[in-house]
Amino acid sequence: MNKNSILGFVLIAAIMIGYSIWMTPSKEELAAKKRKQDSIALVMQRYNDSANRAKSTALKNQNTQKAKEAQNKQPVQAQQPKATAEKASGITQNHSTFSIASRGKEKYYTIETNLAKFSISKKGGFINSVELKKYKTWDKRPLYLFDSATSRFGISFFSNNNKVINTNKLYFSVVGQHSGKTHYYVKGNDSLRFVMRVYANNTKGVIDSTRYIDYVYTFKGDKYMLNFNIGMHGMQKIIPNNMNYVELKWYADMLQEEKTVDRFNGSTIYYKFYKDNVDNLSEKKNDDKTIKTKLKWVSFKQRFFSSILISKHFFNDGVLKVNKIKNNPPTKHYLKSMMADLTIPYNVERDKVIPMAFYFGPNKFNTLKSYGMQLDHMIPIGWGFFILAWINEWIVIPVFNWLGSYGWNYGIVILVLTILLKTALFPIAYKTYMSSAKMRVLKPEVDAIGAKFPKKEDSMKKQQAVMALYRKAGANPASGCIPMLLQMPILFAMFEFFPSAIQLRQQSFLWAHDLSSYDSIYSWSQHIPILSSVYGNHISLFTLLMTVSTVMYTYLNNQMMGSQTQSMPGMKTMMYIMPIMFLGIFNNYAAGLSYYYFLANIITFLQMYLFKYAVNEEKLLKKIEANKKKPKKKSNFQKRLEAAAQQRSNQKK
Repeated sequence: MNKNSILGFVLIAAIMIGYSIWMTPSKEELAAKKRKQDSIALVMQRYNDSANRAKSTALKNQNTQKAKEAQNKQPVQAQQPKATAEKASGITQNHSTFSIASRGKEKYYTIETNLAKFSISKKGGFINSVELKKYKTWDKRPLYLFDSATSRFGISFFSNNNKVINTNKLYFSVVGQHSGKTHYYVKGNDSLRFVMRVYANNTKGVIDSTRYIDYVYTFKGDKYMLNFNIGMHGMQKIIPNNMNYVELKWYADMLQEEKTVDRFNGSTIYYKFYKDNVDNLSEKKNDDKTIKTKLKWVSFKQRFFSSILISKHFFNDGVLKVNKIKNNPPTKHYLKSMMADLTIPYNVERDKVIPMAFYFGPNKFNTLKSYGMQLDHMIPIGWGFFILAWINEWIVIPVFNWLGSYGWNYGIVILVLTILLKTALFPIAYKTYMSSAKMRVLKPEVDAIGAKFPKKEDSMKKQQAVMALYRKAGANPASGCIPMLLQMPILFAMFEFFPSAIQLRQQSFLWAHDLSSYDSIYSWSQHIPILSSVYGNHISLFTLLMTVSTVMYTYLNNQMMGSQTQSMPGMKTMMYIMPIMFLGIFNNYAAGLSYYYFLANIITFLQMYLFKYAVNEEKLLKKIEANKKKPKKKSNFQKRLEAAAQQRSNQKK
């Protein structure tokens, strides 16, 4: 066994080991089952705590009422004017401490930056809509990240009298130097500190200016990231001292912004464990998860855009949920519903501010990476297998961004990128061709060996004779497979990169109107059984060209490989079936991906013809015959094998 064979088997073993590592569940995945089991306990604990408090309060009120009735001996009807007076004053059961703030009129404030337009509601004091000014939906509508009519955000906590205070039902007001306006502009490097405040009131229903909750937003003109702090002032007499957290609830109905809804839309919740990796809920089905460990951030992520809530410290735990309402969706362009129920550590005696931040913007790799919190891990570039992520992060994305900086059409950018990659892989392609050329010139001798050992029981002798021929000729069958295996990570990396590249969004090229979606040259509305579910209701020309070119490449490659493919008829058939399968799979994928694979096949054809005219197989045969006559130097490994075999033979004798 020569060095090339040893290297080939080592590389194949390394790839198999790498693949097994890739498919091995991560620590988070292994712990997912345990977290799911623990979630039931956490939810039940919260429910029981709330139920016990409610029962205790109800029993206390009931006993108090009975005591008053027994003492005053007044009929129930005599107490009705007092209840009516309380209702007229606006003091409600759930907002006795913030009874005045529970009444008001809806009003909206608009903060406009260079990049986005935010609308903040007086009720709840939160951002109820975000419009990204530099982007449009696939059908040219203004791009809103979520539905303003159904979005909800607020913190809730128990007060000293066991009432639940929920800020999303309270009416805030603008305070500070910007009060009185409804539209604000922030440009360039400027920033705007915008404060929404809700005051508590005393037991007499009078506003207490020393006790209030602030939502403090800091907008920057040229940033998608904005600071968001929750200020808690004078809460000592409202929140019990034994409460060590407040609850934050965030709900949003996401809107469909892309032409198709498929696996590449990637609409789900992503989250990062505190000082650990990023994980996500299912993208294909309804999913929910209760997390009992600390979290750093939670993201309502869509294919190309995200709404991210970031804690400057951490969230204690959380309940996350993604579901799709199939019957009577809440809005016309409804996509999915997402909910995050998080607990924030809070000490009423010590903490005055809960620092957080929001990111409302595009899923650009370099932009998200610049924040240094693994936000870029929401973009699927092959994080499950480090080689794919490494290729995309350090090679493909920098080169792609560099080419795009010249202002070229992205169809030309993909063409140049493909040429550069194929040029870098040129030595590997040449090595593959030379291996197949040696197999072809040796084919007559291999056939002669096959004729010499026609019986099936002589297959081992036949194989040994063929390997001896290859060894004498200096040829190695495995040397042709190894270069092909080395190219596989590049192909898989491209499969991950193109569908997630926001640069291709709504970029047209030739007949394709959007390289991030499929290119349709013909479509139909009628549902055809099996065909519509597997292939779709349209024909993608780039996918068709990719399939045809792949079949042609398979045919030429089989002709070049000669006896190698003839000895494996099952594999030969599979090589033709795979392109046909890809026709159905890639028909709904990004046109940029199919376009890249088509270009890669065309360039491979050109390389094959170049090698064919550059390599003289008659001279190659003469060189092989000369190699046969040269004495073969045995490798140290082969010497050890022969010595071990000789030793075993001597022991038997």
